[in-house]
Amino acid sequence: MKRIKKLNTPPRFISYSAVGGYEEKRGPLGELFDLCDESDTFGQKTWEMAEGEMGRCALNLALSKCNLSHESLELLIAGDLQNQCVATSIGLGTFGSPFLGIYGACSTCTEALLILSSMIGSGAVNTGACVTTSHNSAAERQFRSPIEYGGQRSPTAQWTSTAAGSFILSRDENIIAQSKFSSVEISDFMIGRIIDGATADASNMGAAMSFAAAESILEYFEESDMKVRDFDFIVTGDLGKVGSEILKTILDDRLPTASAKHLDCGNLLYDFSRRDVHSGASGCGTSASVLASFFLPKLETGDLRDVLFLSTGALMSPSSVLQGNTIKGIAPVIHLHSNAV
Repeated sequence: MKRIKKLNTPPRFISYSAVGGYEEKRGPLGELFDLCDESDTFGQKTWEMAEGEMGRCALNLALSKCNLSHESLELLIAGDLQNQCVATSIGLGTFGSPFLGIYGACSTCTEALLILSSMIGSGAVNTGACVTTSHNSAAERQFRSPIEYGGQRSPTAQWTSTAAGSFILSRDENIIAQSKFSSVEISDFMIGRIIDGATADASNMGAAMSFAAAESILEYFEESDMKVRDFDFIVTGDLGKVGSEILKTILDDRLPTASAKHLDCGNLLYDFSRRDVHSGASGCGTSASVLASFFLPKLETGDLRDVLFLSTGALMSPSSVLQGNTIKGIAPVIHLHSNAV
C-alpha cells in the first residue's frame, strides 16, 4: 500500500497569518508575525479564552488578506491543546462555518492541512481554512502546574508557545486569480503512523517525537519519486534541541543527506541567548506560526521551491503519564511546492 498520496488538483494557499504573544514577539521571527499581544491575554479574562481569541484573530487576519468573508469557507478544520478543543470552539464558534475539530497534539497543524488538502483535491470542498493554536499558560495549567507555582523544569523540557497559525486553501480559479498569495500548493501528503517514543518522561517530549519524525522521513523518501536533493529543507515541528539531536543521529546513520537539510520549528521560534526556553518551543501553535511567518512567504516569492513539512505530536495526557505509559509520537507529512516565477 502506497502511503504517499498525490493530489490531482493540488490546493493553493491563498492566505495565511501568524499570531503570537510576548516571547514570540521577542524571538527571531517576531517581526514576521502579523500580530503579537505582549500581554498574552488578547483582551480576555482567562488564558483559555485568550487562546480562543488568538485563533479568532488569526483567521480574521487571513481572511482580510485575501478579501474573503467567512461565508466563503466551506469547511473549517481547527484544533488546540485544551481538553475537547475548547479554545477552538470559543474562538471560532461565531464564524458559523462547517467545522471539524481535530487533536493531534503538536502535529495538529500538518494534520489539519493534510485533511483539508485531501478534501479539496477530491473535489468535496473548494475553499476552506485551517487554524491551530496553543497558549503557554493554558497548557501549563492543563498538563503540568500553573506557572505561578514556580515549579522546576527539566533541561529537556520545552516551552509551549503562545502562538497561532491560520491558512486558507482553495481550488477555486476565481479566488486564486484574485489572491496575491497563490504560488504555493500542497502537491502530496503522507499520513503518519503511531510510533512508540520509548520514554514515559513528559519533560522530554522531543525525544518521544523524534522516532515518529524519523519513520516518516525515511518512509517518504523510500517511496517517493523525489530525492532529498530536490528539497530545500526538511522541516519538523517541535522536536526542540533534544529531539532534533536524536533525529540527526538516526538520519546520519540511515539517510545523511536528509539530516543535512533538517530544520526544526521548535529551534527557530525563540532566541536561546535571550530567553531560557530549555530545549526549545513546543505546542501546536509553534509549527503553525513558523510555517505562516517564515516558510510560506519564502515559498511564495520563490526563494524556496520545495519543503517537506511534518509537524510532530506527542500523544499523551497527564493521566497516561501518571500511569506509566510510554509516550507515542505521530508525524504526518505534507509536500509544499512553489510555482512562483
